[in-house]
Amino acid sequence: MIKEAHPVKVIAVTGGKGGVGKTNVSVNLSVALSEMGRRVVLMDADLGLANVDVLLGLRAKRTLADVLEGRCSLQEVLVQAAEKMWIVPASSGTQEMTALSEHQHAELIHAFNDIADMMDVLVVDTAAGISNSVVSFVRAAQEVLVVVCDEPTSITDAYALIKLLNRDYRVNRFRVLANMVHSDQEGRNMFSKLLTVTDRFLDVTLQYVGSIPYDESVRKAVQKQTVVLKAFPKSRAALAYRQLANRVDGWPVLKSPRGHLEFFVERLVQQS
Repeated sequence: MIKEAHPVKVIAVTGGKGGVGKTNVSVNLSVALSEMGRRVVLMDADLGLANVDVLLGLRAKRTLADVLEGRCSLQEVLVQAAEKMWIVPASSGTQEMTALSEHQHAELIHAFNDIADMMDVLVVDTAAGISNSVVSFVRAAQEVLVVVCDEPTSITDAYALIKLLNRDYRVNRFRVLANMVHSDQEGRNMFSKLLTVTDRFLDVTLQYVGSIPYDESVRKAVQKQTVVLKAFPKSRAALAYRQLANRVDGWPVLKSPRGHLEFFVERLVQQS
């Protein structure tokens, strides 16, 4: 009897530009999901400027570069960050890692099949911008969480990313999170700005998943090299991250491949 592979939820956190707090969102969301009992692996997919391990005060002995060079397996790279949470660290300041070929990206995505049984959720923290690397990882995820903040360039860059993924790669479903907002209304306004342009020019579905308030506790937690959920568990930001994790936990896991290279595509094929 073949053991049925349990499905893994794959979420790419992206933003189209730097400075929107994407890595903070990835890390805090991962911690909040692990607190709910989910087994979470957080992949730092900013292949040239890794910062997830720094944000968590962790020291990585090996990185994704070692996996690609064949020096070790993906499992040997994992760093445990919490009881049910592991990090896949990227290498910092390595130019070659930012220019991976399509084949290398495919190899990296396939490598995750080896550790699929030890996780329920894979969170992929992508690099800023719309490089080939960002596109590869976003296309390989089932859920795309686009982080925006209240800067004119943030909405423009998020739109550029959505447009590229939609027109060139047929990605047509995006979830949007407003970060560092001063009010709930401000978050909704940002979302409607984005929705106005996507509705007009693209064939995509956008879903608003809420907002994370601007909170000094987040900056203080970063200085302490920890997450706001642990450093200031009762802060407004920590509360918002737990609400976000609850919503994310309710997203259904896709059970069939969508026609492009995906994380865990083998298990999707087994189930469909």
